[in-house]
Amino acid sequence: MKPIELSIPLGIGTPPWPTYEPLQMKYFKRLAPNGANGQLLTHSNHVGTHLDGEIHFYTPGKDIASLSLDFLMHEGAIVDLSDAAGEYEVYTSKMIEDRVEVKDGDILIIHTGYHHYGWDQPTADERRYMLKHPGPDREFAEWAKKKHLRWIGVDCGSADHPMNTKIRDWQPREAAECDKVFRAKYGKGLSDVFTDDKYQLMHLEMFDHGIVHAECMGGDIDLLLNTRATIGCFPWRLIDGESCIARIVAFVDDARYDELMAKKAKAKLTKHGDIAGAENAWLHEEGRARAVCK
Repeated sequence: MKPIELSIPLGIGTPPWPTYEPLQMKYFKRLAPNGANGQLLTHSNHVGTHLDGEIHFYTPGKDIASLSLDFLMHEGAIVDLSDAAGEYEVYTSKMIEDRVEVKDGDILIIHTGYHHYGWDQPTADERRYMLKHPGPDREFAEWAKKKHLRWIGVDCGSADHPMNTKIRDWQPREAAECDKVFRAKYGKGLSDVFTDDKYQLMHLEMFDHGIVHAECMGGDIDLLLNTRATIGCFPWRLIDGESCIARIVAFVDDARYDELMAKKAKAKLTKHGDIAGAENAWLHEEGRARAVCK
């Protein structure tokens, strides 16, 4: 088994979730005269690829250190919804099950395509990445509970729809844009779709059921669209940690790995060596072909 990267690069340019502390890094000693290089890092738990823990929103829940390796590593599905739910739109469980097999107890990774606007990509657009990505309604959350999903991962700023978070209050211009999208597509306004009782439901209605999620995934996720793999999330063993920066990978057998690396060799890459998602449309077409053949 060999790993495929599903995490984004982490550096001082990596944006945190809005209002959270970004990564700050400095040297406190250098080879001359100290004989070694040493650095100090300051950051929140919500910068770059990270796992939201239960106690982030649920006081009696588990801390990050309490999540077992068996929970963090398991078989799972990587689904591509980039053709189904666009800017501000709502994705559903049917969209997922139409594209990939999801088994009871799976890990589920959702590719919205918005990691293409991440800071590490040549098509970077930080406001679009954080403020305009699609997200789910309560229907999806109830389906996830019925499927007993272990945890969920998304390739955008939040597992919740951005306009079902505090972003809705902070960004009235984008909220108005979203309202227009909702009225045109769903025949209802933003406040009618995401009523007060649904506020941040992917956090508030899931963590107390043991279903947490990872946010800001990316890496070479475009190689694995609409497929299944063994998936592992590796946060620190952080006692009392409400959330944690994490490394997330998919594990595939050697033959499949060689096939995927041959595809990567033909693809355009970011300056960090990952797939430049938006510039490799043929990979997305292959993923959609797999969904049709499912």
